[in-house]
Amino acid sequence: MLRSGFAAGLAAYLLWGLFPLYWPLLKPAGAVEILAQRMVWSLLLIAVVLVLTRGFGSVRRLVTDRGKAVRLALAAVVVSVNWGVYIWGVNSGQVVETSLGYFINPLLTILLGVLVLGERLTRTQWLAVAIATLAIVVLTVDYGRLPWIALVLAASFAGYGFLKKRVSAGAMQTLAIETSVLAGPALITLVVLAEQSRLAFGHHGAGNAALLAGTGVVTAIPLLLFGASARRLPLSTLGLLQYLAPVLQFAVGAGIRHEPLPPARLAGFGLVWLALLVLTADALRRRRQPDERPAEASLVG
Repeated sequence: MLRSGFAAGLAAYLLWGLFPLYWPLLKPAGAVEILAQRMVWSLLLIAVVLVLTRGFGSVRRLVTDRGKAVRLALAAVVVSVNWGVYIWGVNSGQVVETSLGYFINPLLTILLGVLVLGERLTRTQWLAVAIATLAIVVLTVDYGRLPWIALVLAASFAGYGFLKKRVSAGAMQTLAIETSVLAGPALITLVVLAEQSRLAFGHHGAGNAALLAGTGVVTAIPLLLFGASARRLPLSTLGLLQYLAPVLQFAVGAGIRHEPLPPARLAGFGLVWLALLVLTADALRRRRQPDERPAEASLVG
């Protein structure tokens, strides 16, 4: 059970980490079209899976629960921001900064717990937050601007995770509702792009069309693997696995795409990694001491 859960989690984060290699293959489609295609094809694939697994009953139960339906609609809006900014960041040659967003996501999740849920942090957690704040200052000086791509990605994914955890339902069922909410605006977007002769789908060969349709597959498969992993692995193990994706994204940006990484930027990333090391060590220590009961912010994975 643990072995299969670990394998599924590892595969999910490997796929998420290699996303920066996929999105550039979709050019000349722009970020807006890629986002819209991803929403539409994801919904179609999820509908097929739900038919095969007879999962529409659980989707209907979620829809009839007004509180959960509203949270999932909000989650759909938030995740569309995350997807759109991520795709644009990767295809505009800023993969390293997108990886930063997912490195600092656990820290923003902790702050969300403090600000929204009134949770109290340990001294070690506050130290991690302080180190991460210093990292943002260093990176702001280096970039000459706030690293807004990273901050938007981290904040939107933290918000998305918060909303999803408040619903507490299966990944496929919740994604079905989210993509249903997004499919209408996505279809309208594709129609407008077609009328403006800016639609890439169907105009650049079968290979490009297949890759755009494949956005549904690359969206759903990691989520299914993650869902299987989350049911089998302890949260501490899952929390450690989540760092694999931004590590791979960083490697793609710096090693394959050869994005600039001056010393000041590397120092900023070093501070972020130090903050994560402090946070992880504190989480593992508290897991070995179950009698301690400091408030913990939920990890998004």
